[in-house]
Amino acid sequence: MEQGLTIEPAALVEMLKRGERFLLLDCREPREYEIARLEGSTLIPMSEVAKNLDRIPKDQPVVVYCHAGRRSLDVASWLRQQGVDALSLSGGIERWSREIDPKVPRY
Repeated sequence: MEQGLTIEPAALVEMLKRGERFLLLDCREPREYEIARLEGSTLIPMSEVAKNLDRIPKDQPVVVYCHAGRRSLDVASWLRQQGVDALSLSGGIERWSREIDPKVPRY
């Protein structure tokens, strides 16, 4: 994983508990979003992120997630190049389901 570009699931839990302001960006496909999602997330599929850059704030952090963490790492890296304070959720929603919230369906 790229240094400083990922956030551990437990650290995201702490951000949520503190009520921090950030965008939780799901970069998976709509069919995946229908199966499982993190509450409060915004769906912008990876292939549509560039054309939706205006929907992504530059004045607050963005935490990007996907299924296992690879796509979100690519998206977070690209967003950083656009001036966005972006992080990728390490292990994606799969790891979130295993370690944080088993009620989130795994697929």
